[in-house]
Amino acid sequence: MENITGRAESILDLVQYQDSSVVSREIIRKGTGTITLFAFDKGQGLSEHTAPFDAMVYIFDGKADVIISGTSNSLKAGDIIIMPANKPHALKAVERFKMLLVMIKS
Repeated sequence: MENITGRAESILDLVQYQDSSVVSREIIRKGTGTITLFAFDKGQGLSEHTAPFDAMVYIFDGKADVIISGTSNSLKAGDIIIMPANKPHALKAVERFKMLLVMIKS
């Protein structure tokens, strides 16, 4: 992976869609947290799981359903949601979508 530190980039170009796939690209990994970009093809998703830390999702292209503790939230480009620590959550692509996931560990 090419390091993008210190130069401007288009977030839309940093991760690409692939048919029938979920693609991810870690941008920052530190002991205190991570920032990861994802591209989900339509119908793809992440099954229900929990994480020990709060995580923020920012949708920057497309539409997704984010389910937190059984409650579905419809998100579109420009929307954010906080997924609270230790609460079950899942994501599903209503249409192709790209998201930025920010997880802070402290």
